[in-house]
Amino acid sequence: MGDINLKQLLESKSLERCPFPIPVGWFFIDFSENLKAGELRNVFVFDQEWVLFRTESGKPGMSDPYCPHLGAHMGHGGSVCGEHLRCPFHHWEYDTSGWCKNIPYAKIMPPIAKKQAILRTLPMVEKYGMMWAWYHPQCEPPSFELPYIPEMEDETGYAGDRRGSWTADTCIQEIAENGVDTAHLKFLHGAPGIPPVDATYDGPRMELDIGKGYIVGTAHGPGLNVMRFTQEGVTATMISYTVPVSVDKSQMNMSFRHVDYPEGSKELHVSKKIIDHMIGAAEGEESAGFESVDFIVWNNKKYRPNPLLCDGDGPVLQFRKWFKQFYPGFEGIDKI
Repeated sequence: MGDINLKQLLESKSLERCPFPIPVGWFFIDFSENLKAGELRNVFVFDQEWVLFRTESGKPGMSDPYCPHLGAHMGHGGSVCGEHLRCPFHHWEYDTSGWCKNIPYAKIMPPIAKKQAILRTLPMVEKYGMMWAWYHPQCEPPSFELPYIPEMEDETGYAGDRRGSWTADTCIQEIAENGVDTAHLKFLHGAPGIPPVDATYDGPRMELDIGKGYIVGTAHGPGLNVMRFTQEGVTATMISYTVPVSVDKSQMNMSFRHVDYPEGSKELHVSKKIIDHMIGAAEGEESAGFESVDFIVWNNKKYRPNPLLCDGDGPVLQFRKWFKQFYPGFEGIDKI
């Protein structure tokens, strides 16, 4: 017997399940309707707690919970005061950009408070009826914008209020990698074959074409995917907006939309069947959607930074190279 590669045989003992930090990007926080003017509450995302609030005029804000003054948690006893988040301890007030706007008993503001924001807040936008926050580990401003999605933004022409949320015990990159791993569609999902996949990359965007037009989609950073499935000339859309709760837990969220076909029409029936198939198993089909089979893999796998790949695998390494841009300053970047 010749020399054996012990590193290959023993590597799994040193592998990590989720070796990545929280990635940069726009991420879904909640539906706009769930936060009223003047309301605040605590949320846990991006591996920490935050205070989510809405000013009296309706502007959403999201801040680090601990007051820069003496560290009081503003999500416990704090309040919205006009356009500001007010600390319960000494009533220091902050705007949605983290600038200190009022210290009721101070004659002179601390010098740094005149020069910059002193409370970390996240840039927020409201789009598609949702609140989105921009996360960057070094607090840099947004480097790209959320796209126009006609299925979610046009007042007429589209229908469908189906949506879902699922917790996956893995990092967001592992979930996203499924998009280019089309071989698993046959062997895990039971699809009749392995569809070809074409992936192209442009800055924070990735364009996917799976099965030569069967699934066509765009990823806008790690936090938003718009995937359009076409069968029998009918297209239905899956809008996926996964949130990194922590480094090893992700909240998958999806909305499903289709053209507003007449009730009872064949097109409407096909649309709903496509959506059933995206999630689970559609009636009369052998293959299964992600809900049925992917979680058992995601929740138990380890990440291999040097995978053994073969000629039938999709562009996994190209995908990983593209995804690295969302980990700026990460010291372990070369290991992934």
